[in-house]
Amino acid sequence: MAEERTQEQTPGNVRLPREGEILGVVIGTLGGGRLQVQCKDGKERTCRIPGKIRRNIWVRDGDIVIVVPWEIGGDKKGDIVWRYNKYQAEWLRSKGYIN
Repeated sequence: MAEERTQEQTPGNVRLPREGEILGVVIGTLGGGRLQVQCKDGKERTCRIPGKIRRNIWVRDGDIVIVVPWEIGGDKKGDIVWRYNKYQAEWLRSKGYIN
């Protein structure tokens, strides 16, 4: 019998990074709503979770996120604007967006 996915398990419309946004993987928590993220462009950034998002999601080590680098100090700092669930992350891996 084929395994059926529930509505929660299907990736649906997966949000892809727009212009000025980068995919990244959370590699550590620093406290105070700040996380260490390894971005796809090869840079490691200290990212904060803006208050609007902080109240709604829980970001852990290993999560796939979208980062917007800051205009000043963008090579070292950024904001997390989106977190993918595990099914969306699997879809991104299968399509080659992340390793």
